[in-house]
Amino acid sequence: MVRRMRGQPYFAAVRVKDGTVLALPKGHIDPGESAAEAAEREVREETGVTGTLVEKLDDIRYWYFRDGRRVLKVVSFFLFRYKSGSVEDHDEEVDSAEWVPLADGPDMLSYRGEREIARAALNRSNSGR
Repeated sequence: MVRRMRGQPYFAAVRVKDGTVLALPKGHIDPGESAAEAAEREVREETGVTGTLVEKLDDIRYWYFRDGRRVLKVVSFFLFRYKSGSVEDHDEEVDSAEWVPLADGPDMLSYRGEREIARAALNRSNSGR
């Protein structure tokens, strides 16, 4: 979710793990939802804001362990343009939600893959998209 404030683009991010991790909103796809619909819902739930879909940015693939088994996870990220809402209205899944300057995302986000997503959004923002 990106919006212009103070003459520059900001994105909605969430704090998790007792506020120690700054991340992009994400979650599971519910039955009957497309990936873009799930992304829109998760952004609304976790950040309290709604937006208009601009485009898919990319997929991040990573491995993690669950019950002693290695599991591949694929997370799709989409660019949304802010429409309405307040980051104060986030749900209890996250510790907090905040607006972060998009230019700072590649340095501030906790996860490497998400820093790459922020770079992609920044490049699109700088190209006028």
